[in-house]
Amino acid sequence: MSSDQIAGLLIQGLWETLYMTLVSTAFAYLIGLPVGVILVTTGKHGIRPNPVLHHTIGVIVNILRSVPFLILMIALIPFTRFVIGTTLGSTATIVPLVVASAPFVARMVESSLQEVDPGVVEAALSMGASTWQVIWKVLLAEARPALLMGSTIAVTTILSYSAMAGILGGGGLGDIASRYGFYRYQYDIMLLTIIVLVLVVQVLQEAGSRAARAVDKRQ
Repeated sequence: MSSDQIAGLLIQGLWETLYMTLVSTAFAYLIGLPVGVILVTTGKHGIRPNPVLHHTIGVIVNILRSVPFLILMIALIPFTRFVIGTTLGSTATIVPLVVASAPFVARMVESSLQEVDPGVVEAALSMGASTWQVIWKVLLAEARPALLMGSTIAVTTILSYSAMAGILGGGGLGDIASRYGFYRYQYDIMLLTIIVLVLVVQVLQEAGSRAARAVDKRQ
């Protein structure tokens, strides 16, 4: 392959990887953020304790987090085909990515919200704040730096999942690395995909760290 062909291949793979990662992260947070909030508010020391609901959601989250991504992706093939119409390509990969990452995001959110000083929550409740006001104006507001750092970890984890999906025809840089670098023994392409992935992770981590520092009132 010529240099121009390799460059075009990597650009297309980078676009597909970013597409899968960012869309999957958005959907994972649409699901995982409210689930994480529910886990915190219904916990033993939450503002609305509900042991049955807390335990049920916790078990579901733990089960989904326990399944390795590649196995989960294979198990979800019928569901992915039903939702998307195919199991190949970057769009189809979003389905198992969301299923795999939403529980991870829920635990990240739960951990971030648990760092909020309980005294602040108690003060808000004593002043007559509603449950929704405590969640929105206290828990989520106070935990913004931790939530942003958690989102950085989540997006890089989802990025690694998307790379693994390439082995099963998921598209993106992972597909290029396996199809060209591994099966065709073109190790120069393999090395280039690794370099691109490392650079993308570094950019995402730096952006997340900067955003977290920008909203951290303690600094």
